[in-house]
Amino acid sequence: MALLVCAAVPAAVINTTLTVNATGTPSATFTSFAIAGTVSFTGGLGTGKIASTVPLDLTATSVVADYTITLDAGGTLSGKLTVPLSILGGGAATVNMTITGGTGTYSGATSGTSPIALTGTVSGDIVSGFKLTTFTSGTFTITTGGAPPPPVPTITAVLDAGSYTKNIAQGSIFVVKGTTLSASGFTQMSFPLPASSSGVKITFTPAAGGAGTDAYLVYLYNQGGVNQLAAVLPSSVTPGNYNVTVTNGTVSAPFATQVVQRKLGLITADSSGSGLAVIQNYISAAQLDIDRFTTFASGGYTFSPSRPRQILIAWATGMGPVTGGDNTASPGFDFNANGVNVKVIVGGVSITPLYAGRAPGLAGADQINFALPSDIPTGCTVSFQVSVNGVLSNPSFIAIAPDDSATACVAPGYTTQQLRNFDNGGTYTTGYFSLTQFAMTLPSVGSVKSNSIAGAFSKITGFQLASASQGNVSTIQSGSCQVIQATTTGTTSVSVSGTVTNLDAGAVTINGPGGSSLTNQALTKTDNSYSLTNIEALGVTIPGQTTFTLPPGTYTLNGAGGNDVGTFNTSITLGSLLTLSSPLPDTVTRSAGLTLNWTGGNASDLVEIIGSSGTTTGTGSSAVTNSTTFICVTTAGQRTFTVPVAILTQLQPTATGLLSVASGVTPATFTASLKAGGSIDAGAFTSFVGIGGTPAYQ
Repeated sequence: MALLVCAAVPAAVINTTLTVNATGTPSATFTSFAIAGTVSFTGGLGTGKIASTVPLDLTATSVVADYTITLDAGGTLSGKLTVPLSILGGGAATVNMTITGGTGTYSGATSGTSPIALTGTVSGDIVSGFKLTTFTSGTFTITTGGAPPPPVPTITAVLDAGSYTKNIAQGSIFVVKGTTLSASGFTQMSFPLPASSSGVKITFTPAAGGAGTDAYLVYLYNQGGVNQLAAVLPSSVTPGNYNVTVTNGTVSAPFATQVVQRKLGLITADSSGSGLAVIQNYISAAQLDIDRFTTFASGGYTFSPSRPRQILIAWATGMGPVTGGDNTASPGFDFNANGVNVKVIVGGVSITPLYAGRAPGLAGADQINFALPSDIPTGCTVSFQVSVNGVLSNPSFIAIAPDDSATACVAPGYTTQQLRNFDNGGTYTTGYFSLTQFAMTLPSVGSVKSNSIAGAFSKITGFQLASASQGNVSTIQSGSCQVIQATTTGTTSVSVSGTVTNLDAGAVTINGPGGSSLTNQALTKTDNSYSLTNIEALGVTIPGQTTFTLPPGTYTLNGAGGNDVGTFNTSITLGSLLTLSSPLPDTVTRSAGLTLNWTGGNASDLVEIIGSSGTTTGTGSSAVTNSTTFICVTTAGQRTFTVPVAILTQLQPTATGLLSVASGVTPATFTASLKAGGSIDAGAFTSFVGIGGTPAYQ
């Protein structure tokens, strides 16, 4: 029998629906039969068990018996059952119930004078016993004489504690977000980690049915409007689909979650699951520096950028299950030495770790120790991921100084003082707008040309510096590549390499040269991001779009100013373009590298090479897409560029991917005032015009 609480209204009045699943076992003398089964309540009452002894009077049409429902969260409900003896014949039947009392929170409970009708089916016989299956009522009201039942816990998310995305690995740390999950305050657990604390527990129950398993609690947090629990999932919980519930006086509605064997989530500096990774740099046995852009000490800790040839320690969770207790301090377990293929990928360079496994002295946490080679790419946003049996972790980045004597990393477009400000908690505000035009031939569509104008004003912290690199290629070092991995569920991106806060700049308009059809044309504003797009298929503009082109000439942006950003003005002039020496390939062999050659363009023009591939499982809102994109930057004067094997092998093999090559003139710089005071730190107006294709990646 299950009890569904629909709503709790004033004082101790509860509107509810009841469903019962039970068995009826005859006594040895066949003068009575015992009813026993389970009940479950959603919306506030939790789960429980029902028990009743029903007299067997074959001369009557129905019999009356007392019953008791014992609630798992505490307290009871009691009353009368009226059972028709027609149930002895099996088939459909109706049992009437009344609630006339209770204990604990439900002291003095009553369902009123009208009986509660429970309708279901009966199987079995008087000799072997009966099975009462899914007896369900309509909505009725319970009034109690005690206090109202406690608020119902609500789960809004179950995420791993590294990347903060769906799916939980065996033996890993995860978080549950929601409301009323725990009492106000913060409680940190100690070893051995408990399965419950102050009446709070997290239970994983197989979606297909069966006994649930309680996770080991790490902490309970309910402060400042944030309610979150952290726990370790026992390694014994087998992969599959589960319903997760939180018990806190009452039991939450189940939250669908998938358990997987391995899913490495790198821990990041701002606990967002993206951006700067938590890395320790080995200086000596007595000193481990925390990776940052510059060298300094604060709060009893030392900080510095990583350096070539240095040993680093990365922190994560989700490398996989282990034997032994998951609720005690781990003695350590090296997955890499026990059949699991773990690789560290830094700036596209694959590194075999010195150790990759459970962090000794911790529970559910993994550490990866590795040494940087002498020729490792350097910079402030060097891409960093870990591959476990070929599956990449969430993307992140680390700061690597150019040599042993350098006290700071190098980021094009940022001074050492600006990097130091980032390390001190400062922010950096940029304005970035771009003109882009791409022509390509798509399967089953034909020739397509896309013209777009897009940009935004963004405020970032140092932890999010790589996000600026994704939007502004001037922050990617010339001659190098950046890899970006994203996971989307349905149409929502849930994992990117850092996030930014976009600012309101009011209305933004653009004017272009003759033939562009751009005269005081307003850009569309969405969530403080600005854009205008025009797509032509087979030479025909798709209906409903603004018609414009991007011929050579001067383009001028004008900003009217908004709540965050003042007025601004900037211009850029498109000139001659480069020409590829050979068409883009139909197939890219990832293990062979990709060399592109070209002519034309100005020697100082930026050249941007972008490729991506992805795989999708599921459909509709349940579709999950994992995609990887690389961005390589050089100058037109180089006349050639080879995308390294280490970059290409991070892409998923797929029959249809994307590849484009574009060039642009030196970005125009501009400034704009901030309504909060001061001005933006940097403004750039760029252009990229090129071609694209849809090669297979194999």
